Formats: sequence, structure tokens, C-alpha cells
Amino acid sequence: MNAKWIYSCLLFVAVVFAGCEDKIVETYLGNSPVYMSYADLRNAVKMESARDIENPGKIYFKDNYIFINEVMKGVHVVDVSDPASPNSVGFIAIPGNVDIAIKENVLYADSYIDLVAVDVSDLASVKEVGRVEDIFPYMLPEYDSEYRLGEVDDELGVVVDWEIKKVKREIERNYYPIYYYDSFSDRLETGGSFLTNSGVGGGSGTTFGVGGSMARFGLYKDFLYTVDNSTLYTFRITDLENPQELGSNNIGWNIETMFIYNDHLFFGTTTGMLIYSLEIEQSPKYISRYQHITSCDPVVVQDDLAYVTLHDGGACGRSVNRLDVIEMNDDYSQLTPIASYSMTNPHGLGIDDDVLFICDGDAGLKVFDASDPLQIGSHLLAEFEDINTYDVIPLNDYLFMVGDGGFYLYDYSDLQNITLLSSIPISMAGN
Repeated sequence: MNAKWIYSCLLFVAVVFAGCEDKIVETYLGNSPVYMSYADLRNAVKMESARDIENPGKIYFKDNYIFINEVMKGVHVVDVSDPASPNSVGFIAIPGNVDIAIKENVLYADSYIDLVAVDVSDLASVKEVGRVEDIFPYMLPEYDSEYRLGEVDDELGVVVDWEIKKVKREIERNYYPIYYYDSFSDRLETGGSFLTNSGVGGGSGTTFGVGGSMARFGLYKDFLYTVDNSTLYTFRITDLENPQELGSNNIGWNIETMFIYNDHLFFGTTTGMLIYSLEIEQSPKYISRYQHITSCDPVVVQDDLAYVTLHDGGACGRSVNRLDVIEMNDDYSQLTPIASYSMTNPHGLGIDDDVLFICDGDAGLKVFDASDPLQIGSHLLAEFEDINTYDVIPLNDYLFMVGDGGFYLYDYSDLQNITLLSSIPISMAGN
């Protein structure tokens, strides 16, 4: 028996045993994905009867209606033509929805990985009229971190939930999977008039609706802009029912909110405010940046001032809670911070002329006279401490607000007597 033959036999045995050990069946208790098929996802948009608010997200106003996001489920439609008596008229089921924007009678919404266009001219027969498929990143919902993640197969559909159960899988030796994870709730962060003839649900109405400061969807002329954690997406909506994808651009990291004002995009990020010009609508151009320490920061703009709230907690860091006021020159190329004010845990905010509204987390709603930006902190007009607040839309002396407790509608026509006109509480079943 020669040495070469013996070596060949040993090599064969080694390969066989290596092959046997190359695959290992592993069993563990973990998060097993629950899927919704792509076919079901793309046939799910419909109008349903009104339901209780359980997990409210962002808000949007169009004509006489407030649209309240039910996180990852769809949109509550509330008629506020009588501010003292809002009427819930229905629920638009849109799986995976967090953000919306409305132009004329078409509502644009994210639905997991897709953008959908929905005709809302007749609220009795809402219907999907357009869809851009596979435009947004495939992301996983929140899961129980006490357990490992099971394997995800994106060909089976979108992951809508997790089940804790025994998971079996065959893995390669020393192979440890890494999944891209992002909480859908992290997606959680214009023009129109109140009490006009309704465009939504009939009539001509106004062109654009109005979003809050936590929005990531925005409209400008014939364009829709959406932003996720790092990417700006641009769509042409000349044909309202057929949004045309024009491309996407990486604009940084940890993008949270987007606000459109005076032909510019203002992005709130965990490290600062970014400004892009819309001079060329299909290709937004970077202009400047205001940088701050790590925190979450929605932004609103009026005239030459930007108002930015910074709050800590979670991915936002644990260092600062304040309001920053930034002065800007005519072309927004020079940004100068002129004042900062301590807050409890500020989130959304809104500005109407000289009145500044701030959702200060557990500290409630705070209303300031902002006529002198250097003295805002000493000009508190009103404070509502018994609610946890998230975002606001101030419009024509009415304030629409959403928070952990539900939806609130205030009359601020008399700043010395700001009055809660009505509210829609969340369902206790949703807590």
C-alpha cells in the first residue's frame, strides 16, 4: 500500500467527516416571524367602519378632516367640521402604514415596502388607484429581545409579527446570522385651510393637506418627497394616481423628520438639522447644516427662524432636552443659533405667527409667545400638564394634537383662554 494511496484515503475520510460536521441542526426558543404575503399586502387597502384609537402615531389635516395614523394598521378619518364634536367616519386599512400626505383627493401612504396612492374623494368607497412596489427597505418589526431571532425569508412576504416558539434550522458551523433591524415606530416623525368646502370626501377643496412636525412625507408642487433613516425618495405626481419614482439619494444617517418651507427641505436628524434646496424639484441640493449633540430633533420653520426641539431617550442619547432657535440668512447658507431653552422631553412642535406650541412629553402641552425669540422661555402663555403629548398642527386658531391619551382639539383664538373643545381618547384595550 503506497503512501500516496493512504494519503488519498485519509483525505477522503477527512472530507466526509468535515461534510458531516459542516451542517448542524439547531433548536432553540426564539422569535419566529409571522408573515403577510405580498399578494395579501397588495389587496388590503380598504375603507372600514370607524374603530377605536389604540396606538396613535402621526396626524395630518386636509380640509375638514383629521387623519390619525394607527401605527402599522392604517388611518382613522375624523370629520372636524364641527370642532366641538368630531365625528369618526371610518378607518382606512393600510397594513404597515406610518406616514401619509394628501394632494387634492389622493392620499399617499407607506405600506411596508410599498408606496400606495388611495382615492379618498368618496369616503364611502375609498379605493387604491396606484402603487409603487418594493421602493422602501425591508425592515423587521420590534421583537422580544429576550429571545433570539428566527430566520427571515423575505420571499414569503413582510414580517408583521413574531411568535415565541421552538425554532429549528440547519446552519453552517460557526455561522451566526445578522439581520437588519429597524423599529417601524422609528418611522414615527404643506398648505391648506380649516373649515372650507371639503376636497376629501367631495368638492374641490384645497391642494395640499398639512402634516405635523414628526412627518417623513411632504408635498411640493408636483412632487412627493419621503425620507427614511438615511434615504430621500422623490416621486413625480403630475398624474396623481400614478406616482413615478425618480430616484433616491443617501442624505446622511439617523434622519427622523422632514419639514417643507419656502422651497426648501428641512430634515431633523439625531445630530443636527439639514437643509436642501428644491430649486430643481427632482434633484434636491444640499445647502447647509446645523449640528448639535446626539438627540432627536423635529424642526419647524417660519420666516428666517428654525425652531428645533431636542430630546433624549433610547437611540436619541441621554444628554439634552431643550428648544433651540436658529437664525438663517436669505438663502439658508448661514445658520446661527441665537437661543436655547430647557425643556422636559420635547417632541413635536408647531408655530403660528408668534405662537409656538411644544409637545413636552410627560410635561404636557406648552404654549409660548415667540414674538421675541430671545425671550421665549419667560413668555409661557399656557400649560396643560395632565397629558403626554407627541405632535401638533396649529391652524387658523385651532390646534390639533395627538399623544398617548388620544386626539385633542383646542381653540386658541383667545390666547388668554386656550380651550379644549373636544377629544377622542384611546381605547383602554389598546393599552
